[in-house]
Amino acid sequence: MALRAIPVGYGAPVDESLFPDPDALDAEQGLAAAFELLVGRRIAVLTGAGVSTSSGIPDYRGPGAKPRTPMTYQEFMASVANRRHYWARNQYGWRFVARAQPSAAHLALAGMEASGRVDGIVTQNIDRLHQKAGSLAVVDLHGTYAWVVCMSCGSRFPREEVSRYLDELNPGFYDGMTSEADVEFAPDADATVEHTSGFRVWDCPVCQGILKPDVVFFGESADAQNVALARRMVNHAGALLVAGSSLTVNSGRRFVRQAVREDKPVVIVNHGVTGSDSLASVKVDASVGEFLTDLGRLLGG
Repeated sequence: MALRAIPVGYGAPVDESLFPDPDALDAEQGLAAAFELLVGRRIAVLTGAGVSTSSGIPDYRGPGAKPRTPMTYQEFMASVANRRHYWARNQYGWRFVARAQPSAAHLALAGMEASGRVDGIVTQNIDRLHQKAGSLAVVDLHGTYAWVVCMSCGSRFPREEVSRYLDELNPGFYDGMTSEADVEFAPDADATVEHTSGFRVWDCPVCQGILKPDVVFFGESADAQNVALARRMVNHAGALLVAGSSLTVNSGRRFVRQAVREDKPVVIVNHGVTGSDSLASVKVDASVGEFLTDLGRLLGG
Protein backbone atom coordinates (compact mmCIF):
# COMPACT_ATOMS: atom_id res chain seq x y z
CA MET A 1 0.00 0.00 0.00
CA ALA A 2 1.24 3.50 -0.79
CA LEU A 3 2.40 5.51 2.19
CA ARG A 4 0.63 8.87 2.44
CA ALA A 5 2.25 11.66 4.43
CA ILE A 6 0.38 14.60 5.92
CA PRO A 7 2.60 17.71 6.17
CA VAL A 8 4.08 18.56 9.55
CA GLY A 9 6.42 21.52 9.34
CA TYR A 10 6.34 21.72 5.54
CA GLY A 11 4.24 24.79 4.80
CA ALA A 12 0.53 25.39 5.30
CA PRO A 13 -1.63 22.52 6.61
CA VAL A 14 -3.52 20.50 4.04
CA ASP A 15 -7.10 19.28 4.41
CA GLU A 16 -6.66 15.82 5.89
CA SER A 17 -9.88 14.65 4.24
CA LEU A 18 -7.81 14.35 1.07
CA PHE A 19 -5.99 11.46 2.77
CA PRO A 20 -8.60 9.04 4.11
CA ASP A 21 -6.01 6.28 4.68
CA PRO A 22 -6.09 5.52 8.44
CA ASP A 23 -2.41 4.57 8.24
CA ALA A 24 -1.38 8.04 7.03
CA LEU A 25 2.13 9.05 8.06
CA ASP A 26 3.40 12.47 9.02
CA ALA A 27 5.98 14.21 6.80
CA GLU A 28 8.99 13.07 8.81
CA GLN A 29 7.94 9.44 8.48
CA GLY A 30 7.26 9.99 4.78
CA LEU A 31 10.74 11.44 4.36
CA ALA A 32 12.26 8.43 6.09
CA ALA A 33 10.22 6.06 3.92
CA ALA A 34 11.28 7.88 0.75
CA PHE A 35 14.91 7.74 1.84
CA GLU A 36 14.72 3.99 2.43
CA LEU A 37 13.36 3.44 -1.07
CA LEU A 38 15.75 5.79 -2.86
CA VAL A 39 19.07 5.34 -1.08
CA GLY A 40 21.56 3.42 -3.17
CA ARG A 41 19.40 3.63 -6.32
CA ARG A 42 19.89 5.69 -9.45
CA ILE A 43 17.06 8.22 -9.37
CA ALA A 44 15.17 9.71 -12.31
CA VAL A 45 13.12 12.79 -11.45
CA LEU A 46 9.91 14.07 -13.03
CA THR A 47 9.03 17.67 -12.14
CA GLY A 48 5.99 19.86 -12.64
CA ALA A 49 4.88 23.40 -11.91
CA GLY A 50 5.07 22.89 -8.15
CA VAL A 51 8.87 23.16 -8.17
CA SER A 52 8.63 26.66 -9.69
CA THR A 53 5.80 28.28 -7.76
CA SER A 54 8.19 29.59 -5.08
CA SER A 55 10.18 31.15 -7.94
CA GLY A 56 7.10 33.27 -8.59
CA ILE A 57 5.77 31.31 -11.56
CA PRO A 58 2.12 30.29 -11.01
CA ASP A 59 0.80 26.85 -11.82
CA TYR A 60 -2.38 25.65 -13.53
CA ARG A 61 -3.74 23.05 -11.14
CA GLY A 62 -2.20 23.43 -7.68
CA PRO A 63 -4.13 24.49 -4.57
CA GLY A 64 -5.23 28.10 -4.99
CA ALA A 65 -4.41 28.22 -8.71
CA LYS A 66 -6.64 30.58 -10.66
CA PRO A 67 -8.77 29.11 -13.45
CA ARG A 68 -7.04 29.71 -16.80
CA THR A 69 -7.99 29.08 -20.40
CA PRO A 70 -4.70 28.95 -22.32
CA MET A 71 -4.82 29.10 -26.10
CA THR A 72 -4.77 25.66 -27.67
CA TYR A 73 -2.53 24.60 -30.53
CA GLN A 74 -5.55 24.37 -32.83
CA GLU A 75 -6.65 27.91 -31.97
CA PHE A 76 -3.15 29.30 -32.47
CA MET A 77 -2.80 27.75 -35.92
CA ALA A 78 -6.34 28.61 -37.00
CA SER A 79 -6.14 32.38 -37.51
CA VAL A 80 -3.88 35.42 -37.66
CA ALA A 81 -6.13 37.14 -35.11
CA ASN A 82 -5.49 34.39 -32.58
CA ARG A 83 -1.76 34.56 -33.19
CA ARG A 84 -1.78 38.36 -32.74
CA HIS A 85 -3.57 37.90 -29.44
CA TYR A 86 -1.14 35.22 -28.29
CA TRP A 87 2.07 37.00 -29.33
CA ALA A 88 0.98 40.34 -27.82
CA ARG A 89 0.55 38.63 -24.45
CA ASN A 90 3.61 36.41 -24.76
CA GLN A 91 5.84 39.32 -25.78
CA TYR A 92 4.96 40.98 -22.49
CA GLY A 93 5.06 37.81 -20.41
CA TRP A 94 8.12 35.90 -21.57
CA ARG A 95 10.55 38.25 -19.83
CA PHE A 96 8.79 37.54 -16.53
CA VAL A 97 9.64 33.85 -16.89
CA ALA A 98 13.16 34.67 -18.11
CA ARG A 99 13.86 36.74 -14.97
CA ALA A 100 12.75 34.01 -12.56
CA GLN A 101 15.40 32.46 -10.33
CA PRO A 102 15.71 28.83 -9.19
CA SER A 103 13.82 27.73 -6.10
CA ALA A 104 15.04 25.55 -3.25
CA ALA A 105 13.61 22.58 -5.15
CA HIS A 106 15.69 23.30 -8.26
CA LEU A 107 18.83 23.82 -6.20
CA ALA A 108 18.28 20.63 -4.19
CA LEU A 109 17.87 18.54 -7.34
CA ALA A 110 20.95 20.12 -8.93
CA GLY A 111 22.90 19.24 -5.81
CA MET A 112 21.68 15.65 -5.92
CA GLU A 113 22.68 15.38 -9.58
CA ALA A 114 26.13 16.83 -8.88
CA SER A 115 26.67 14.25 -6.11
CA GLY A 116 25.59 11.37 -8.34
CA ARG A 117 22.29 10.69 -6.55
CA VAL A 118 20.09 11.88 -9.43
CA ASP A 119 20.68 10.57 -12.94
CA GLY A 120 18.57 13.18 -14.68
CA ILE A 121 15.40 15.25 -14.70
CA VAL A 122 12.37 15.15 -16.96
CA THR A 123 10.54 18.45 -16.54
CA GLN A 124 7.10 19.47 -17.73
CA ASN A 125 8.04 23.13 -17.14
CA ILE A 126 9.22 25.51 -19.85
CA ASP A 127 11.10 27.90 -17.56
CA ARG A 128 14.63 26.37 -17.74
CA LEU A 129 15.08 26.90 -14.02
CA HIS A 130 16.64 23.46 -13.62
CA GLN A 131 19.40 24.54 -15.98
CA LYS A 132 19.79 27.86 -14.17
CA ALA A 133 20.22 25.91 -10.93
CA GLY A 134 23.03 23.88 -12.48
CA SER A 135 21.32 20.66 -13.54
CA LEU A 136 22.86 19.22 -16.72
CA ALA A 137 20.85 16.10 -17.62
CA VAL A 138 17.47 17.74 -18.25
CA VAL A 139 14.80 16.74 -20.75
CA ASP A 140 12.48 19.71 -21.46
CA LEU A 141 9.46 17.53 -22.19
CA HIS A 142 7.24 20.48 -23.11
CA GLY A 143 9.92 22.60 -24.75
CA THR A 144 11.22 25.92 -23.47
CA TYR A 145 10.23 29.57 -23.63
CA ALA A 146 13.76 30.43 -24.84
CA TRP A 147 13.23 29.27 -28.45
CA VAL A 148 10.80 29.93 -31.29
CA VAL A 149 10.21 27.47 -34.12
CA CYS A 150 8.82 27.83 -37.67
CA MET A 151 5.91 25.49 -38.24
CA SER A 152 6.73 25.20 -41.94
CA CYS A 153 10.50 24.86 -42.36
CA GLY A 154 11.48 23.99 -38.78
CA SER A 155 13.96 26.87 -38.39
CA ARG A 156 14.56 27.82 -34.76
CA PHE A 157 15.29 31.28 -33.36
CA PRO A 158 16.29 32.51 -29.89
CA ARG A 159 13.34 34.14 -28.14
CA GLU A 160 15.43 37.26 -27.48
CA GLU A 161 16.00 37.70 -31.23
CA VAL A 162 12.29 37.33 -32.00
CA SER A 163 11.52 39.76 -29.20
CA ARG A 164 13.69 42.47 -30.79
CA TYR A 165 11.86 42.16 -34.10
CA LEU A 166 8.45 42.22 -32.40
CA ASP A 167 9.42 45.39 -30.52
CA GLU A 168 10.48 47.02 -33.79
CA LEU A 169 7.17 46.08 -35.41
CA ASN A 170 5.13 47.35 -32.44
CA PRO A 171 6.71 50.55 -31.10
CA GLY A 172 4.88 51.96 -28.09
CA PHE A 173 2.38 49.08 -28.05
CA TYR A 174 2.55 48.66 -24.26
CA ASP A 175 2.65 52.37 -23.42
CA GLY A 176 0.01 53.30 -20.90
CA MET A 177 -0.37 49.80 -19.49
CA THR A 178 -0.71 49.35 -15.75
CA SER A 179 2.36 48.40 -13.76
CA GLU A 180 3.67 44.84 -13.97
CA ALA A 181 2.53 44.29 -10.39
CA ASP A 182 -1.07 44.43 -11.66
CA VAL A 183 -0.53 41.97 -14.53
CA GLU A 184 -1.38 38.30 -14.13
CA PHE A 185 1.18 35.89 -15.51
CA ALA A 186 0.84 32.20 -16.35
CA PRO A 187 3.31 29.28 -16.46
CA ASP A 188 3.50 29.38 -20.27
CA ALA A 189 4.66 33.06 -20.30
CA ASP A 190 1.15 34.30 -21.00
CA ALA A 191 0.18 37.70 -19.54
CA THR A 192 -3.07 39.61 -19.18
CA VAL A 193 -2.79 42.12 -22.01
CA GLU A 194 -6.38 43.11 -22.76
CA HIS A 195 -6.16 44.95 -26.10
CA THR A 196 -4.19 42.97 -28.65
CA SER A 197 -5.92 43.47 -32.01
CA GLY A 198 -3.35 45.94 -33.35
CA PHE A 199 -0.31 43.81 -32.58
CA ARG A 200 1.85 42.86 -35.58
CA VAL A 201 3.38 39.38 -35.67
CA TRP A 202 6.70 38.42 -37.23
CA ASP A 203 6.76 35.63 -39.81
CA CYS A 204 9.65 33.24 -40.40
CA PRO A 205 12.45 35.13 -42.21
CA VAL A 206 13.45 31.91 -44.00
CA CYS A 207 10.12 30.84 -45.52
CA GLN A 208 7.49 33.30 -44.20
CA GLY A 209 5.87 30.47 -42.29
CA ILE A 210 4.08 30.68 -38.94
CA LEU A 211 6.34 31.15 -35.93
CA LYS A 212 5.37 29.56 -32.62
CA PRO A 213 7.15 29.46 -29.25
CA ASP A 214 8.92 26.12 -29.04
CA VAL A 215 6.65 24.87 -26.27
CA VAL A 216 3.93 22.24 -26.25
CA PHE A 217 0.52 23.92 -26.35
CA PHE A 218 -2.60 22.34 -24.95
CA GLY A 219 -3.91 20.01 -27.65
CA GLU A 220 -0.41 19.43 -29.02
CA SER A 221 1.75 16.31 -28.52
CA ALA A 222 5.16 16.38 -26.90
CA ASP A 223 8.12 15.96 -29.23
CA ALA A 224 8.67 12.25 -29.89
CA GLN A 225 12.43 12.53 -29.38
CA ASN A 226 11.98 14.19 -26.00
CA VAL A 227 9.51 11.48 -24.96
CA ALA A 228 12.00 8.80 -26.04
CA LEU A 229 14.81 10.47 -24.06
CA ALA A 230 12.58 10.66 -21.00
CA ARG A 231 11.58 7.01 -21.29
CA ARG A 232 15.23 6.04 -21.56
CA MET A 233 16.07 8.08 -18.47
CA VAL A 234 13.37 6.30 -16.45
CA ASN A 235 14.43 2.93 -17.87
CA HIS A 236 18.05 3.40 -16.82
CA ALA A 237 17.13 4.54 -13.31
CA GLY A 238 16.34 2.40 -10.31
CA ALA A 239 13.57 4.62 -8.98
CA LEU A 240 11.34 7.53 -10.02
CA LEU A 241 10.89 10.64 -7.89
CA VAL A 242 7.98 12.90 -8.91
CA ALA A 243 8.12 16.45 -7.57
CA GLY A 244 5.49 19.16 -7.88
CA SER A 245 3.32 17.56 -10.56
CA SER A 246 -0.41 16.94 -10.33
CA LEU A 247 0.00 14.12 -12.89
CA THR A 248 -3.37 15.11 -14.29
CA VAL A 249 -2.51 14.46 -17.94
CA ASN A 250 -0.83 11.55 -19.66
CA SER A 251 2.23 13.63 -20.55
CA GLY A 252 3.72 12.99 -17.12
CA ARG A 253 1.60 10.10 -15.90
CA ARG A 254 3.01 7.74 -18.55
CA PHE A 255 6.41 7.78 -16.84
CA VAL A 256 4.87 6.75 -13.52
CA ARG A 257 3.16 3.85 -15.27
CA GLN A 258 6.45 2.95 -16.95
CA ALA A 259 8.27 2.84 -13.63
CA VAL A 260 5.55 0.65 -12.12
CA ARG A 261 5.69 -1.74 -15.11
CA GLU A 262 9.45 -1.96 -14.62
CA ASP A 263 8.93 -2.75 -10.92
CA LYS A 264 10.66 0.41 -9.73
CA PRO A 265 9.60 2.36 -6.65
CA VAL A 266 7.79 5.65 -7.24
CA VAL A 267 7.97 8.48 -4.71
CA ILE A 268 5.57 11.40 -5.24
CA VAL A 269 5.89 14.69 -3.36
CA ASN A 270 3.25 17.29 -4.16
CA HIS A 271 0.80 19.62 -2.45
CA GLY A 272 -2.60 17.96 -2.88
CA VAL A 273 -3.71 14.78 -4.57
CA THR A 274 -2.28 13.68 -7.92
CA GLY A 275 -3.54 11.51 -10.74
CA SER A 276 -1.15 8.70 -9.80
CA ASP A 277 -1.35 8.53 -6.01
CA SER A 278 -2.61 4.96 -6.22
CA LEU A 279 0.58 3.94 -8.04
CA ALA A 280 2.98 5.59 -5.61
CA SER A 281 5.17 3.56 -3.29
CA VAL A 282 5.37 6.66 -1.08
CA LYS A 283 3.17 9.76 -1.43
CA VAL A 284 4.09 12.86 0.55
CA ASP A 285 2.00 16.03 0.72
CA ALA A 286 4.56 18.67 1.58
CA SER A 287 6.40 21.80 0.53
CA VAL A 288 8.41 20.47 -2.41
CA GLY A 289 11.43 22.70 -1.82
CA GLU A 290 11.82 21.87 1.86
CA PHE A 291 11.20 18.18 1.31
CA LEU A 292 13.77 17.90 -1.50
CA THR A 293 16.30 19.88 0.51
CA ASP A 294 15.89 17.46 3.43
CA LEU A 295 15.94 14.45 1.11
CA GLY A 296 19.14 15.67 -0.56
CA ARG A 297 20.76 16.11 2.84
CA LEU A 298 19.81 12.54 3.83
CA LEU A 299 21.08 11.14 0.54
CA GLY A 300 24.30 13.10 0.82
CA GLY A 301 23.52 15.33 -2.17
